[in-house]
Amino acid sequence: MKSIGGKGTPTEVLLVEDSPGDVRLTREAFRDANQSIHLHVACDGVEAMAFLRHEGTYANTPRPDIILLDLNLPKMDGREVLAHIKEDENLQTIPIVILTTSVAEVDIVKSYQLRANCYLSKPVQLDEFEALVKSINDFWLTEVKLPSQRESE
Repeated sequence: MKSIGGKGTPTEVLLVEDSPGDVRLTREAFRDANQSIHLHVACDGVEAMAFLRHEGTYANTPRPDIILLDLNLPKMDGREVLAHIKEDENLQTIPIVILTTSVAEVDIVKSYQLRANCYLSKPVQLDEFEALVKSINDFWLTEVKLPSQRESE
């Protein structure tokens, strides 16, 4: 078992987000909250799946400890990405936090039906967004225990 965010162990986070502003805010908030985070970014669902499957230029990418997934993405939306990940025996144990602007009940229900680990709505205010990212760090990247990557592959 692995406690992610442990001392000396870098935490690999895959952020699947198409908004450059949200990527920048997330990167800055994590930098302030936890120096051991390696934040990788995929700008659309196709890129996210290539990263996770080590395809093409992503052949040597690390397996993420956690995925922060937006729902509204170009090429392949977040719901499709979530479904593909949870259907893949090699990927399904990676926790997926839905991080999106949608507060629609249908999106919340569908995300949990597809086995998301949690659903968070992005706040509009900068300080609230930073607080949310800090809470993700405090819970998912500090407290949660996960299987080591070798055991889950």
